[in-house]
Amino acid sequence: MRFEFFIAARYLRAKRRQAVVGVITAISVIGVAAGVASLIIALAITNGMRRDLQERLVGSTSHVDLMKIAGDGIRDWRPLLERLRKVPHVVAAAPGLYGQVLISHGARSGGGLIKGVIPRDEKTVGDLLQSVKQGSAAELEPFDSTSGSAAMHAVPPIVIGQDMAETIGVKIGDGVLVTSPQGALTPFGVVPRYQKFQVVGIFKSGFYQYDSSYAFTRLKDAQSLFSEPDLISVISFKVDDLYHADRVGRVIEAEAGKGFQTTNWMEQNRELFRALKLEQIVTFIVLALIVCVAALNILIALTMMVMEKTRDIAVLMSFGVRAEQVRRIFLLQGFLISVIGTVLGLILGYGLSWVGGHYPFPLDAAIYSIDHLPFAPRIWDGVIVAAVSLGVSLIATLYPSGSAAKVLPAEALRYE
Repeated sequence: MRFEFFIAARYLRAKRRQAVVGVITAISVIGVAAGVASLIIALAITNGMRRDLQERLVGSTSHVDLMKIAGDGIRDWRPLLERLRKVPHVVAAAPGLYGQVLISHGARSGGGLIKGVIPRDEKTVGDLLQSVKQGSAAELEPFDSTSGSAAMHAVPPIVIGQDMAETIGVKIGDGVLVTSPQGALTPFGVVPRYQKFQVVGIFKSGFYQYDSSYAFTRLKDAQSLFSEPDLISVISFKVDDLYHADRVGRVIEAEAGKGFQTTNWMEQNRELFRALKLEQIVTFIVLALIVCVAALNILIALTMMVMEKTRDIAVLMSFGVRAEQVRRIFLLQGFLISVIGTVLGLILGYGLSWVGGHYPFPLDAAIYSIDHLPFAPRIWDGVIVAAVSLGVSLIATLYPSGSAAKVLPAEALRYE
């Protein structure tokens, strides 16, 4: 195909008798490049969103949670916890007591989810206590007079998210009032329970859902707030393969016995990841239309070129060039246009994705759950986009190349 390729490249570089053909050819290259670059950037963003959300969700929370189906929580939980820690593929386990509360500081307040934890266990199943940016989560540890590992507090300590701290206007050392709706029954009705806590740490995970509503305190202090001595609401687990969390969860559930059920990170966030996948598919389809428009430009440019080169085609065929070779000349010409546009688009798309990854574009975490626009370009995406671009462009060359092969030399040269 050296001969066909030579002629195709020569036609592509030749000066046009009709300038509009050259303009349409340039527009075709630009259109293919723009479509490919747009697809690469869009896929890099959706991949980055999925990656960051998954990493922060999985890193900040446990892989599997065990809860009681009925009742107010898990009692006599220590023997159960020790037994479940020995389940195969379980890396770590931690007890916790959840409760919805109102956290107030002066005239400002915000709703939140407080979790009573044993810090040394909680750090093995989640990273939120390890993302403390101000103060220290070590203040939640029980006071040890021999090691002095943590300070003793007259007021119970609490660690809250950065967005919550900004909402209610607190800093390290400030006192907050935590009110639980699970109040005590009195002659005057149900009176909410409340307790004063001291802010000893402020964490920032980068995930708005946690930074705006989560708070941690010691398990015994949470039990005191909710008037539930020696009660927990959940046992959290970390497993060795997070993608097998559902299988390990079923084993944990069977080992725990009747009356327990498990949930895992995939079930809890299924709708979120399903929406991200759907968004990726729709984005690919919509932006692929840009490539289709560019392919139409290729079809128009080649059709006009065939009309312009009819005499040249007739001369070539009179010298013995076969119809199949003429068809390949224009197929290769359309293919060259597509290749040039695709390569430029890949360079532009991956280049802009690299820039976006190194110079983050800020986002409103309250809307998008993350505080910057993530980019995660993948080589496999580039292969798929390039294949689609080249395939669509080749389809667009079929008609003009077929028309070129049907030129009759005698008819084309009759009036020359």
